[in-house]
Amino acid sequence: MNFRFNLCLLCIYFVNVECIMWTLKPNTQKCLKEELQGNVPVIGEFEVSEAMGQKVDCVVRDSKGHILYQREDITKGKLTFNTESYDTYEICFISRVSQNVRGIGQDVSLVTKHGVETKNYEVLGEAAQLKPIEKELKRLEDLSNEIVQDFALMRKREEEMRDTNESTNSRVLYFSVFSMCCLLGLATWQVLYLRRYFKAKKLIE
Repeated sequence: MNFRFNLCLLCIYFVNVECIMWTLKPNTQKCLKEELQGNVPVIGEFEVSEAMGQKVDCVVRDSKGHILYQREDITKGKLTFNTESYDTYEICFISRVSQNVRGIGQDVSLVTKHGVETKNYEVLGEAAQLKPIEKELKRLEDLSNEIVQDFALMRKREEEMRDTNESTNSRVLYFSVFSMCCLLGLATWQVLYLRRYFKAKKLIE
C-alpha cells in the first residue's frame, strides 16, 4: 500500500502541467522560458483580458530566434508546437497600445502541458479498445519512460559539466605553473642584470 501511495505521489510530482497568471503592463512584454528535450509536443491555453485600444501578441521561439508559433491580437485560444532539439524555449506575450490611448494592465493566464500530458488517453484507449485500468497503466508507463529520459538527460549534462570543470582545472594548473616559471625567469634576469650593472659602475666587486 505504501509503495502504491509513493508511486502516485511520484507521478503527481512529475506531471508536466504549468499554470501561471500575471498582469501585463502596457507596451511591455513577458516571456516564460523552459528547457525542453527535442521532439517534445507542447500545448498551451491562454486568455487575455480585453482593454479598449490595446492588443496583445503571442510569440514562441527558441534560443536561436526561430519562431515556432506566432499570433497577433489574441484574447483566448490555444498554442501548439513541437520542439526541434534540446534547447531553451520561450513563450512571449507582447502588449501594444496606441499613442492616444492611456494603457492599463491586462490579466494574462497561461496553462501549458508538454510530453505525456499532451496525449488524449481517452481517444487512444477507444481506438485500441483498452479498459480504463489499461488506459491508466499506459499513461503511467509513458510517464515513467519520460521520467527515465529526463534523468538520463540530467545525468548526461552532469557528466558534461564535470568534464568541463576537470578540463578547466587542468588548464588553470598549467597556466599557474607557466606563470610561476615566467616570474622566476624574470626575477633571475633582473638579478643578473643588476649584478652586471653594479659591477660596471664598480659599486660591487
